[in-house]
Formats: sequence, structure tokens, C-alpha cells
Amino acid sequence: MVYPLVETPKQLRLGGLKGSKKRRSTAHPGWFLLPAFAVLGVFFFLPTLFNFIYAFTDWSAFKNDINFIGFDNFSSLLSDGSLLAALRVTLIYAALVGIMQNLFGLGLAVLFERDTRVNRFARVIFFIPVLMSALAVGYIFQALLKPTGAINGILSFFSGQHVAIPWLGDTTWTLVVVAFVNSWKWMGLAMIIYLAGLKTIPEDVLEAAKMDGAGPWKTFFRVKFPLLAPAVTFNFATALLGSLNGFDTVQATTGGGPAQTTEVLNIHIFQIFGYGLYAQATTMSLVLFFLVLVLAFPIVGYLRKRENVL
Repeated sequence: MVYPLVETPKQLRLGGLKGSKKRRSTAHPGWFLLPAFAVLGVFFFLPTLFNFIYAFTDWSAFKNDINFIGFDNFSSLLSDGSLLAALRVTLIYAALVGIMQNLFGLGLAVLFERDTRVNRFARVIFFIPVLMSALAVGYIFQALLKPTGAINGILSFFSGQHVAIPWLGDTTWTLVVVAFVNSWKWMGLAMIIYLAGLKTIPEDVLEAAKMDGAGPWKTFFRVKFPLLAPAVTFNFATALLGSLNGFDTVQATTGGGPAQTTEVLNIHIFQIFGYGLYAQATTMSLVLFFLVLVLAFPIVGYLRKRENVL
């Protein structure tokens, strides 16, 4: 009699392990990243590559052909003066947002540092603008800051006189007002980061400062603030780089006016692209790309070095 071959439990176990290893090797986790990389490549890397290419052409809505023209777009933009004016406005706007957003966020974090029920509720209230659309925030403030808006109405009520301040129509202070609006929208995020930094400060360090006779102000500036260096780095870098690419808040409030005093570079690019001058707009976006790179690395490097020193 011939008996059929029967695998032992050990052989079955080894075969199962080999099969599971084979299945595990074919289903590598890296394959799940392919859809994300495909979307990133189509909607980010490919447009960035074409951005470098079209900046050296005469691409526009008034021509059927696209020809290579070298650095003519860069020279014409520099000689025109509008690009330099937009760059100046962008840098001032970014500096104002970086300073105000961090001051507001740090002030709120210190104010609501204690874990009470009222403070937790206040944190949620001040974080709500972060979740709102920047365009919606801009349009709300545009309505509030009109000469006949609610802000002037409140001032008229308390002063007993008719107040009609053109908050968004002054060529001197409108950029500061728009920077305040953008800082108001994002100060909740800065507040959360600073709160996280404050919570990581060891209690024994604060107790030692108190025993040495340091008051609240001295404790904050000599102990707490130096230990918040990583939070300052993150908040200031994100505020500065985000405002360099600012568009939506400025577009909703002023549209670049009055007299182009709030025309940041992205709004200028948007307008030039709307005129059909696609190559010039692409060149400006390339200039903005290099501007962000030139500013990002030194500023972040300086702040990181400051962390190590402190």
C-alpha cells in the first residue's frame, strides 16, 4: 500500500512563515506613498519645473508661439520698478505680521497659561479664527473697517461725535491695518505653540527663581522667555514665510490699494497674470521663490543658533 505524503506540523509552520514573508515583501508600505507622490508631482513639482522654464520665454495671451528670450523678462521687470515696489511692500508686510502675530500669541499664552475652566474656554475662542477661511476674515474686516462700518460706529457712540476714519483708505497706515488683520487671524496658532512651550518649563526652575526673589516680570524675561526659544523659532519662521506668500487677506480687504500701498508681490503677480502676461507673472513668482529661500535659511539658522546659545 502506498501512503500519501503528509506534511508534518513543523513543515506546515515553516511553509506558512515563508508564505507570510513572501506576502509581506510584496506589500511593502512604500507602495502606499505612490498616490501621494503622484499628486505631489503633478500639482507641485511639475508646475515648479515649468515655472523655471516659462520665466525665460515670451509666453503670453497675445502670442500663439512660445519662444526662448533668456533674461529679458528679469531685466524688463527690474527696469520697470513695479517689481521692486511690490517686493518692498511684501517685506514690510511680512515683518509687521511676524512681529504682531508673535506679540499677540505670546500675550495670550501668558494670559491664559493657568489651566482653569475660563482659560480653556478663552483658548478655544481665540483659536476659532485659525479655522476660518482667510478670505472670509478679510471680507468681515473690510465691512467692519469701512468709513460707515461698525468700528467707526462704536467709536462714534463712545466719543459722542461722528467718526469716519478711512481705515483701509489711508496710504500711510493701511498696510499696518491689513497686517493686524492677518495677525489676528493666526494669533491663535501662535498662542497654542507658546502655551505648549510654557507647559514644558520645569516647575523646579520656576520655584528656584521664586526662592531667589525674582518677581513675575523678572521670572518671565529671565527664565520663561529664554526657555521659549524653540517656540519663538517656529512661530516667527511660520509667520514670516506665510506672510511672504500672503494673498487672500490682502486681496479681500484692500485688493492692493490704496495707490498700491498694500500690493504685495502675490497680488501683483495675480494682476499681471490677469493681463495675459504669463511669462512676466511666472518670472515674478520665480523671484518670490528665491526671495523666500534667501530669507528662510538665514533667519531659521539664526533662530536655531539662538536656541543653542540660550
